[in-house]
Amino acid sequence: MKKPIHLIGQSLLIAVIALGLSRAFWAPYWIPFGSMKPTLLVGDFIIVSLINEADSLQRGDVVIFRHPTNNMEFIKRLIGLPGDTVQVQNGHLHINGTAVGIENAGEFEEPMIRQRPLSHFPRCANGSVGRGAVCLKSQFIETLPDGSQHRILDITNQRVDHTGLFRVPENHYFVMGDNRDNSTDSRIPQPAGGIGFVPKANLVGRVDLVLFSSAGSSLAQFWTWRKDRFFMWVD
Repeated sequence: MKKPIHLIGQSLLIAVIALGLSRAFWAPYWIPFGSMKPTLLVGDFIIVSLINEADSLQRGDVVIFRHPTNNMEFIKRLIGLPGDTVQVQNGHLHINGTAVGIENAGEFEEPMIRQRPLSHFPRCANGSVGRGAVCLKSQFIETLPDGSQHRILDITNQRVDHTGLFRVPENHYFVMGDNRDNSTDSRIPQPAGGIGFVPKANLVGRVDLVLFSSAGSSLAQFWTWRKDRFFMWVD
């Protein structure tokens, strides 16, 4: 009888081969940063459906795009559509003048260890904790105007929790990270090192699936695999 680890490996191999045969429609990406926690974790291997001109995007889609000034690829959640107004007041998101729904979802826990591949430590809402201790963040469920829901994290009160009113230009989008206090996104203008509005032409793809996930520095470290995230659809 084959061991579970062999079955997992075979399933991953089959999935990768299938995706390789359809690269005109799909592309794989690896998550190196924590700006999209808890939706995407450092070490997630994700599958992205490539966007074409005919695709219609919706608020709440998680998208890959090229930065408007340096062309680097980023991943964020699409929050504002062309013509929308967006503002953050006291950490609470408002779209078109209405506060979005928000519900307390407890705490998000992760260990205070270096996160591969860039070896960054996570930021914690419970202050400076020692290595290996539990790092906590407040967690909420956010409901956008169309009814789509996703989880967001809050660490502390900071500048990006209080913004002016943004009006999204035609053929542009407003994006934010789910790890709200650890994300450089459309709340920060490009001259200040942020992303600003994202042109439609810069969108690359929509994130559909976490195919595989590992907290380790090498795929060979199977004991660091997050098996509960294999083949997980992204909300």
